[in-house]
Amino acid sequence: MSTLDYSVDPVFGPPVGCRACPRLAHHLDSVREKEPDWFNGPVPSFGDTRARLLIVGLAPGLKGANRTGRPFTGDYAGDLLYSTLRRFSFSVGQFDPNADDDLELDDVIITNAVRCLPPQNKPIGSEITNCRPYLAGLIDRLEHLRGILLLGRIAHDTTLTTLGLRRADYPFRHGAEHGVTDRITLFDSYHCSRYNTNTGRLTPELFDAVFAQIRRRLDET
Repeated sequence: MSTLDYSVDPVFGPPVGCRACPRLAHHLDSVREKEPDWFNGPVPSFGDTRARLLIVGLAPGLKGANRTGRPFTGDYAGDLLYSTLRRFSFSVGQFDPNADDDLELDDVIITNAVRCLPPQNKPIGSEITNCRPYLAGLIDRLEHLRGILLLGRIAHDTTLTTLGLRRADYPFRHGAEHGVTDRITLFDSYHCSRYNTNTGRLTPELFDAVFAQIRRRLDET
């Protein structure tokens, strides 16, 4: 497997210190004052650059990726996502919520629609638009890409726009599968946030079903 090196390949995310989104930049400034030892910046993608599967989430969580500097690491959403990846043979090594581990992803890479922490976990339209070129750059660089798992509607919508597709033609629905190009299939899932799991909107069984669907499709290629 090949692991992304953010320091020498900025196409995978905004540069450190990016201030393209004033609201996000100011919010990070305030968090940095309180927690200077946290990552507090645009969180790079994490995983295998030869991956056939890309996972797109929403944005870093305050005490998750914004703290650790790794997508979905440090909060409940990551606990569920990484344990599921392990069950479906997309990872090797041990996962630690503080990113103090030897975890490597196999055939999958993880990113977010918005790379910086948004207030109340709610990015606005201009922030999603500003980050979209980095998603486009990542997709272009993944030569072996066959599937994209979209965690939530924002990830779904911005990925469709990135691919030049009409949202009305590919409605978001948990468990939906959309063949959008001759080589790429999109898979929809509710985001694995604590809110969705606590309300029963997303259960581990429903999440597993999406990954089983993805694994079947990848095994067919």
